[in-house]
Amino acid sequence: MDALALLEDLANDALRRERVFRDREDFLAHDDDWLMSRFRFPRAILLELCSELRPVLERPSRRNHALCVPVQVLTTLGHLATGTFQRELADRSGMSQSSLSRVMPYVWDAIVGMAPRYIRFPYTQAEQANIKMQFATIAGFPNVIGAIDCTHVAIKAPSENEFAFVNRKHFHSLNVQIICDAHMSLTNVVARWPGSTHDSYILSNSSVGNRLQTGAVRDGWLLGDSGYPLRTWLLTPLTRPQTEQERRYNEKHCRTRSVVERTIGLLKGRWRCLDTSGGTVLYSPTKVCRIVVACAVLHNIAQKNAIPVPSNAHTEDNEPDPGPPNAVHNAMAIQRRINVINGM
Repeated sequence: MDALALLEDLANDALRRERVFRDREDFLAHDDDWLMSRFRFPRAILLELCSELRPVLERPSRRNHALCVPVQVLTTLGHLATGTFQRELADRSGMSQSSLSRVMPYVWDAIVGMAPRYIRFPYTQAEQANIKMQFATIAGFPNVIGAIDCTHVAIKAPSENEFAFVNRKHFHSLNVQIICDAHMSLTNVVARWPGSTHDSYILSNSSVGNRLQTGAVRDGWLLGDSGYPLRTWLLTPLTRPQTEQERRYNEKHCRTRSVVERTIGLLKGRWRCLDTSGGTVLYSPTKVCRIVVACAVLHNIAQKNAIPVPSNAHTEDNEPDPGPPNAVHNAMAIQRRINVINGM
């Protein structure tokens, strides 16, 4: 009879397998050193970040075990900071890998939504004045409002337009434009171009490049390497300096512009998913673009709060792109560089 009763229960779906929920580790209960090593921020900053993201990430749910905002945010930061494979992060946070895969894009997008507040190019004279003074303290180069370079973020071979993503070093990547100030905060990030795209093309098709070309800044310039064409608003080094003044110009230019190489190294050192040491980013180019911008926002939050530099941060060793084909330096740009050289 007992066996018959059991069969009847099974037939009526009366017996249901009870879901087993793994214990979730309370990451925020750890000390700041532990949190910094895994999520790049101390507890106070993590709480502020969760509070800022809560209106976007907290969704109504009837589930008893819905993922709280700190779990969503910290597991995503853990992946960005270490490049750790999702399964390991999911096990540590007590969630399934599939749940983590669903959560992370929401968190990336929420952080990307903060970009207009945290990544801003200095178009006004008031903003530029302070930045110019900061750059001048490096080597005495005048009127600098930003240092510019591009960096490659390695990605898996995409299923569409695969060849366009192969860069001049023969691996698949996105080519990301970075502009920074003298304190290594990012003022512009362009993350949407395949690895084969030339640095100068990215700049000329960016909002900053277009605005500077139309005269948005009258008394200031970016510093770029020899891969960029000379412009009135973009000063590059001399290919073959002849005089002592020209050599002094190149030396000051190099010392001042090198801050962008250190900035890129710091960005990738903090968020190792962007660096080859964290492995190739195993997402589509569209998702990687969002990851890059999210990391840029987090980088500026860290800079704003004077978060210590990770021990694994390095200087980007970037050879400049060969100059753009048929580049023409206009007379006004040449004269502006001559005036700067004579002033040295």
